[in-house]
Amino acid sequence: MAKRDIIVIGASAGGVYALKELVATLPADFKASIFVVLHISPHSPSYLPDILNASGPLKTVHPKDGELILPGHIYVAPPDHHLLVEYDQVIVKRGPKENRFRPSIDALFRSAAYTYGPRVIGVVLTGMLDDGTSGMWSIKRLGGTCIIQEPEEAMYSSMPDNVLNYVDVDYSLPIAGIASSLIQLSSETVPGKLELPSDEEQRLETEINIAAEDNAFDMGILNMGELTSLTCPECNGALISIKEGKIIRYRCHTGHAYTASSLLAETTKVVEESFWKAIRSLEETVILLEHSGKHFAEGGNETAAEQFLEKARQTRERARKTRDFAMHQDKYSEDSAVPNQP
Repeated sequence: MAKRDIIVIGASAGGVYALKELVATLPADFKASIFVVLHISPHSPSYLPDILNASGPLKTVHPKDGELILPGHIYVAPPDHHLLVEYDQVIVKRGPKENRFRPSIDALFRSAAYTYGPRVIGVVLTGMLDDGTSGMWSIKRLGGTCIIQEPEEAMYSSMPDNVLNYVDVDYSLPIAGIASSLIQLSSETVPGKLELPSDEEQRLETEINIAAEDNAFDMGILNMGELTSLTCPECNGALISIKEGKIIRYRCHTGHAYTASSLLAETTKVVEESFWKAIRSLEETVILLEHSGKHFAEGGNETAAEQFLEKARQTRERARKTRDFAMHQDKYSEDSAVPNQP
């Protein structure tokens, strides 16, 4: 029988420290394969494989697309690429962002759950917001094992807390306990894959293919959820809502995906950007009005000059008030807007 030999790990803020501590305690003869998504900048190289190679005995790499999965290896998502697993090989693609990130923890977890079912152990470490919660739900749904870093120990507790709120977690452990549990769990045999209802299986397969660069619209994603009146803050495409247990997510017809929390955070960002665009337009209007007023004054038309300069003063005041709004615009997410709610 198969064993729990596929381990997927997601982390964000504070994740480098947690990952270093975790891999340092894994043995050199560890047989499972480990896949890691850490939220990092898409604009700079990642040195995480070098850091983890120096921290523990397992070989760590940024895999190439199509690379075969080997036991005892750690595969780290390269910057600005989703890391997926499929048919015993690694898939590295630049599909649409999920939860504002590429790589996305949810995309990795979802693909592992779909491909390997009960063989998967999902681990969510320190981080902000809730990337990983939906993916962990899929792991649990398909018979996998769910582990979170103990929120009290995590440098940033939002990610493990969100998983705990929405998923029936098997273990909440400190990093040292996670390592020992992975060693024990990966030696145990598991039953065969579970079957999903056909519509749920089709949606799961479609979402994995979207992350792997397939065309969301052509695959009919709009028919796989409830059409909403909301639009995608990334591309302004129509959003559908998708329910997974207590989780509500959103995906647009071009492929971008959001949890409620990440959608709220991104929408807040768009609102602030709109303020600054308005400020720019108002200040450009001031420049034009003052230039016109000066031109009329030089031509001897003092009445027109004063009218234009007065309009410039009024517009400058509007720009000032708009700037004040922009400066005090709150940054919202589901966590900040409704604290202490599941």
